[in-house]
Amino acid sequence: MSYGHGRTRFWVGIAAGVAATIAIAIVLVLLLSGVSLAGDPSALARVSVGTLGGTIERVQAFGPHGRRVPLAIHDDRLTPLRPLHPGEQVSVDVTVRRPGWLSWALGARQTEHLTLQAPTAHVTEHWMTVPTGSTVRVSFDQPVSAVAYGDAGSLTHHTLGVSQSSVALGAQPATGSVLIAAAPRPWETVGAPTQVSWFPPSRSPVMASIPAAGTAIGPATKLYLTFSKPVAEALGSARPQLIPATPGRWREVNSHTLAFTPSGFGAPLASTLRVQLPRPVAVTSAGGSGLSTTSQVQWTVPPGSMLRLQQLLAQAGYLPLDWRPAGPEVPRTPSAEAQAAVQPPSGSFGWRYPNTPHQLQAMWAPGQYGAITKGAIMKFENENGLTVDGEAGPSVWHALLPYALAGHRLTSGYSYVYVHREVPETMTLWHDGHIVESAAANTGIAGAETELGTFEVFEHIPEGTMSGTNPDGSHYEDPGIKWISYFNGGDALHNFDRASFGTPQSLGCVELPLEAAAEEWPYTTIGTLVTIET
Repeated sequence: MSYGHGRTRFWVGIAAGVAATIAIAIVLVLLLSGVSLAGDPSALARVSVGTLGGTIERVQAFGPHGRRVPLAIHDDRLTPLRPLHPGEQVSVDVTVRRPGWLSWALGARQTEHLTLQAPTAHVTEHWMTVPTGSTVRVSFDQPVSAVAYGDAGSLTHHTLGVSQSSVALGAQPATGSVLIAAAPRPWETVGAPTQVSWFPPSRSPVMASIPAAGTAIGPATKLYLTFSKPVAEALGSARPQLIPATPGRWREVNSHTLAFTPSGFGAPLASTLRVQLPRPVAVTSAGGSGLSTTSQVQWTVPPGSMLRLQQLLAQAGYLPLDWRPAGPEVPRTPSAEAQAAVQPPSGSFGWRYPNTPHQLQAMWAPGQYGAITKGAIMKFENENGLTVDGEAGPSVWHALLPYALAGHRLTSGYSYVYVHREVPETMTLWHDGHIVESAAANTGIAGAETELGTFEVFEHIPEGTMSGTNPDGSHYEDPGIKWISYFNGGDALHNFDRASFGTPQSLGCVELPLEAAAEEWPYTTIGTLVTIET
């Protein structure tokens, strides 16, 4: 081999070594200047910047619909500053500014993008066999930091000191069901609730219900029946029946659970709602001491709230007051109106007229049954073809809820009568903020005085025969009496021909001149309040 060829190989080797060194250096620079973005077992994500990578210039995160998610950065971990929902999709962008000596070759900035979902914890066992007296524990497929459990609409939240995969529910009956939701991370809200049920050991199918049997429920409350065995095995192909019949439908939520969703106005108010099962099942006995076999369970539906009744009567124009909700209006749906009947919304009443008589104002008490409310009920009953008794029974609610749903309002206005027994005696008719009439009147003589107090007109006739017993025991019968409004037993507002008015002359009634009685009578319909005062 010649000297020239050896020299060439030497320089080629040198060049190759230099190239290899440069390549290694480039690789090292690329490795040490890299940026990575990945999920993290405790935070939302973790960002790693190489030794030569530069500094983080900007971190951004966005949830659904581009909603900004503020982040905190600590030890390269990115943690949301607003609660995320389990399963919520989040897009994270991290921008790093490179050192000046690298920026000419690799660019001044590097941006990494990551799309991920907030973690979701799932219950691992929905139907459990738990020996009586043992602790009920719910297990999840990953540790959770918070749970919420209870009945629909009333979940109680519990924050756990240390994340754990199994959560004890505290003291529970031998058989039961709860809705439970969990948050895997402290920066999450709890997710959608799922039902968990437990049963004591039994050869027969055991049933648990939500709400628990024997409790009070609203007319629109959903009913869940969960069995320790599949529904088909526990009940066969037949479905339970509700007594009294309630509009709605049954559906199979899962292999072990049936749910009844009421429709319309749901179960009747002030009723006992029973579920008749096609086959007997085992249920926890009263006191939880053991199991008993039955084919029927029941709940109570409370009567409508007096406060809600007053709210609806005010909105419909049957009271001298208006009512305004403190929050949103009750939705115009049958189920919402039915539920509000037993769970009235908050709000405030106000007098419709600035000059409402003080006698009328003194009688008003929100949430309490009194003369004003009774009179309004009587007027509503009379105008809607119901038996007039002034009681808010099932028939009144059955008519009032659709009335409210349709947005109907009374157009005839509100009337009130007050009578002074002090001579000269007078009758005053007040209607919709105005005194329509003030006339001389006659009340009862000694021994047959017109009773003091406030009464509701219960009969309203243009002409009739009035009869009764005089103070001396003799009987009277007067036909052709005009413009009669009975308000207290045999006492009434009516016309009676007298030589004068303004002094006690009647046998308990309030007598009026013909013209005054004719003017007053159209206003004093059934339910109108009449106050007799000194």
